[in-house]
Amino acid sequence: MHSLSVLISGALLGVFGIIGAGLVGFSHVLTDERIERNEREALLQQLQVMVPAGRIDNDLLTDVVDISAPEQLGSETTRVYRGRQDGRPVALVLSPVITQGYSGPIRMIVAANIDGSLAGVRILAHRETPGLGDKIEIERSDWILGFDGKSLLRPSAGEWKVKRDGGVFDQFTGATITPRAVVRGVKNSLDYLHDNKWRLFESQPPAENSDG
Repeated sequence: MHSLSVLISGALLGVFGIIGAGLVGFSHVLTDERIERNEREALLQQLQVMVPAGRIDNDLLTDVVDISAPEQLGSETTRVYRGRQDGRPVALVLSPVITQGYSGPIRMIVAANIDGSLAGVRILAHRETPGLGDKIEIERSDWILGFDGKSLLRPSAGEWKVKRDGGVFDQFTGATITPRAVVRGVKNSLDYLHDNKWRLFESQPPAENSDG
């Protein structure tokens, strides 16, 4: 009788364990979906600020191409969003990763008009020091807005540096590594776009997006 009770108890524990694991897994899936949806909405908001809907008539989130240029863009795979008006190229948005941040990688988006000028730069994620390096965030300071309208010709190639290094971009008091890394990352992105923008517009989108 005792053995039967032990078996029943063990079976019940096993059932509850399976149910518990299933609930945790289901909750994890829902959480991942919610996070992905929130990230997508946040990204769309940032894209619409830099490339307003009035300038394009296509869907930036589906008109994309994935590229591999780790030496310039910091990641094995980088997504490029393409803005068009009546089928004509208007703007490109890169999502590079800066690997030389003070506290780790810095993820950002760089939007460039078809004439090569910057439509905007925004930071998506970082682990820079609060109160110092986090001034790269638009929510913390307007420093990131200093890239608006810049191009490879304005400023000149030698001036694409922070002022401490002889360039035109401000550094932060007590934090030079972070803005230096961002300036370098934006410059690398512009260099890549300058050399590849027409090819990027002609490239086919990833298979998962080819159905529209």
